Amino acid sequence: MTTGPLTIHIGRDELIIRKRYEVASIGNDILIAVWFIVGSVLFFSDATTIAGTWCFLAGSIELLVRPLLRLSRRVHLTRIAGSTAAVESSADF
Repeated sequence: MTTGPLTIHIGRDELIIRKRYEVASIGNDILIAVWFIVGSVLFFSDATTIAGTWCFLAGSIELLVRPLLRLSRRVHLTRIAGSTAAVESSADF
């Protein structure tokens, strides 16, 4: 069973996402960077240290999401291919 592209309608425009796992991985990487940047800035002031700590925790959780996305992709490709020898690229995200 293969899935077609994901189409999101925004008014009269539409966004077509063909490589869902790659897009999810890129989005996750952006979130990791945002959490750690915001957390770092919040550590400049003693008053915002607790919020900074929460941002670092969120970033750490996002780091866990990355291998879970890769595992989900691998399972999905295995189901599509019908064997354990799913197609992989050397630049796996």
